[in-house]
Amino acid sequence: MQLKFMTRRELLRTLSAAGLGSAFATRAIADAGTGGKVKELTPMAPNGRALYPARLVNGKVIQPERLLPIFAETDVLVVGGGPAGFAAAVAAARAGAKTTLMERYGYFGGLWSGGIVLVVISTHAKENGEKIKVMRGIGDELCERLTKIDGAIINQVPGKHNPTTDPEATKFMMDEMIAEAGVNVVLHSWATDVVMEGNAVRGVVFESKSGRQALLAKVVVDATGDGDIFAAGGAAFEQRLHAIGLVHRMGNVDRAELDKLKTAGFKSLGSLEPLSSVRWVNLRGPSTDGLDVKELSRLEMEHRRSIWKRIQTLRNTPGGEKLFLLQTAPQLGVRTTRLLTGVTQLTAADAKAGKKCADVVGVGGAQGANHVGWPIPYGALVPQKLDGLIAAGRCIACDTKWVEDMRLIAACLITGHAAGAAAAVAVQSQCQPRNVDVAKVQELLRKQGAFLG
Repeated sequence: MQLKFMTRRELLRTLSAAGLGSAFATRAIADAGTGGKVKELTPMAPNGRALYPARLVNGKVIQPERLLPIFAETDVLVVGGGPAGFAAAVAAARAGAKTTLMERYGYFGGLWSGGIVLVVISTHAKENGEKIKVMRGIGDELCERLTKIDGAIINQVPGKHNPTTDPEATKFMMDEMIAEAGVNVVLHSWATDVVMEGNAVRGVVFESKSGRQALLAKVVVDATGDGDIFAAGGAAFEQRLHAIGLVHRMGNVDRAELDKLKTAGFKSLGSLEPLSSVRWVNLRGPSTDGLDVKELSRLEMEHRRSIWKRIQTLRNTPGGEKLFLLQTAPQLGVRTTRLLTGVTQLTAADAKAGKKCADVVGVGGAQGANHVGWPIPYGALVPQKLDGLIAAGRCIACDTKWVEDMRLIAACLITGHAAGAAAAVAVQSQCQPRNVDVAKVQELLRKQGAFLG
C-alpha cells in the first residue's frame, strides 16, 4: 500500500471539516511569525527578585525602605500613551531626544482607542468667516496616514472636520509612528510614584510583572490624564467630579430596520465610524470621583450590565433582531479628575475671545468648527513650582468652564505635541522646563508642522 502525504493546505482543509481548523490555523499563523519552531513549556530559571514584603504590625501595614533597580535612564520620559502621550513621545524623539513612553495598557491611544471615543473633535476653527484646520503636525499626520488604509478613517478630507477613526487601525498606526521615531516603549507598566531630586521630578517608580523598578529622566511629561505624576510630586492642583461613562460598539447596524426602531422609540443607534455595519455608542454616566477605585469598580460593572440589557431590548424589538453587542470599551470614560495649577491658567473667557499669548504652543479648535481658535499658552503646561515636569492632555491648567473643550482628543494631540517639543528643547538646553526658551519651542513646533496661529 502506498502512503499519501497531505500538504499543509490539505491538512487544514481536513481539520476544518472536522471542526478543528480554526485553532490549528491560529497556531500555524503564530508559529510562522517566529522565524522558526517554537519550543513550548521549556524549563527556565525562575525570575527571582528581591523581597521586601509589607508587614502587619499592631493592625498597621508597614512597607519597609527598599532599594529599587533602575530599569533605564532617558532624556524624556512620557508617562501615559493616550493621544497626548503619543504625540509628546513622537515629537520629542523626532527632535533628537532619547525618549521613553510608558503606558499601563498594552496599546496606545487611551480613551481614543481603548475607550472607543473614536471621533477627533475640534480639529478646525473659524477664522475670517472660513473654516481652517488647527490640529496639524503629528495629530493630523496620524489621521492622514490612516487615509491610506481602507476602512480606517472617515471625514479626513478637505471641507470636512472632526474625523472618526477605527480603533484597531489607530493603534496600529500609533505603533508604526512610535517605532519609526525610535521611541523606547514600556507597556503593561503603571507609574505609582515619583523619583525626586530636590524640587525636581527625576523619574518615576513603576510596577509591572517584572516587579517594582525606577526609570530616570531629565524631563518627565505627565500625560496620564489624571495628573498622577505631578500630584505625586507635590504640585498644586484642583480636582473635579465629572461624568464617567462606558462606550460600546454595536454590530449589524446596516441590517437593522431603522424605521421600525424609531417607531418603537429608538431615535439613534449610535455614531458613524469607518465600518458601515458598526456604530459606537457614547454613555455620559454619573458625575463622580474618577480617582476612587470603589466608584470605578462599581461603575464598570453597572455600565456593562446596563449596556447588555439595552442591546437585548433592541434585539427583542421589531427591526432590531439582527443587532448585537460587538464590544464594550476596555477603559472607562473618565473625563476629568485633576487639573494642574499652572504658571498660566487657560480660561474660557480668554479662549472664547481667541486671546493671543506670546508663549503660544498650539491652537485649539471649535467642536463644530464654528468659532475662533483658542491659543494655548505654554504656561498652562508647566506647574507653578514643581520642576522637571511638563503636563499634557486633559490635566493641564484650565478653568472649569473650558474643560469640555480642553479635554477633547484633538486638543490632547495638540498639547501633547507641544509638551514633547518643549521637553526636547529643555533637555538640549540643559534647563528646567519653566526656563526653556519658548521661541525655540515654537520654532521646533513649526518645523514639525504644528499650527500656532
